[in-house]
Amino acid sequence: MKQGTGISASLGAILSSVATISCCLPLGFAAALGAGAASAFFTTLRPWLLGVSIALIALGFWQQHRARQCAIQGRVLGSVLLWAAVGVVLSMIFFPQEIAAFIADHLGGAWKQ
Repeated sequence: MKQGTGISASLGAILSSVATISCCLPLGFAAALGAGAASAFFTTLRPWLLGVSIALIALGFWQQHRARQCAIQGRVLGSVLLWAAVGVVLSMIFFPQEIAAFIADHLGGAWKQ
């Protein structure tokens, strides 16, 4: 049986942590679809989504550890994505407002054009 390298767990962790700030992103179509309801929904789910992110990162590290024990060579891409996921999730935990403000300031104009 082939062991995973943690890529899917890394991507899942990144997506679930980015979903925690979806209420703060300047998306015009999200406003049309009811951003107020989405904001309330994701705000209540924020702790759970961050918990899922942490669990997926732990799963990714466990998969990499098991792959090494089974003498399966891991891919560099899997390690890079796993550590990128750690960085994204930690930044979402410690600096959610700053990241949302940065995205709104730098990508807000791109949505208007």
